[in-house]
Amino acid sequence: MIKSVKFIISNTDFRKCPSPDKPEFAFIGRSNVGKSSLINMLANNKGLAKISGTPGKTQLINHFDVDGRWYMVDLPGYGFAKVSKTMREEWEKMIRQYLTLRENLEVVFVLVDSRHTPQQIDVEFIYWCGQNGIPVALLFTKADKQSKSKTSLNVKKFLDKMLELFEEVPDYFVTSAETSMGREDVISYIQEQVSDFYQNNQQS
Repeated sequence: MIKSVKFIISNTDFRKCPSPDKPEFAFIGRSNVGKSSLINMLANNKGLAKISGTPGKTQLINHFDVDGRWYMVDLPGYGFAKVSKTMREEWEKMIRQYLTLRENLEVVFVLVDSRHTPQQIDVEFIYWCGQNGIPVALLFTKADKQSKSKTSLNVKKFLDKMLELFEEVPDYFVTSAETSMGREDVISYIQEQVSDFYQNNQQS
């Protein structure tokens, strides 16, 4: 269970992130994938991450402290945002540096819209993470917007695509910010990793 979530800091430089003394879990996806809604659902706080009808609202690395035990990190989305090429390049550099150089990053949750067949931009981002040794888990969003069979079909297509690139599929969860589907499973998954983080740190 999550008892408290509080905003810590927003910035554009991974070197200004909080001290890396807690395990960190980042959330990223295409600009209109429902990331803010999903973060708010997990935190059980509708006002935590700012939700906007305009894709590309998140432009900073946003850190939230969860129960004093781990960090939830809201990253800028990729693709579709109506911003200048220069700004997009700055975002991409900021995200790349954070993902490759943040030492306490445990998992990057990549959000994928379950209503669509595999999108090249998602596949390419996940492949890039794999090439750089960044642990990834998939969160299929908006499962309440269509039938279970349609969701299952699209999830299967995406996982088949993953098997073309990797030896095994990443861990994945089917979610809905509206109905809280997947919330308990995702939080349990994070809590397990948090426990492992502290156990390993005690031993070293």
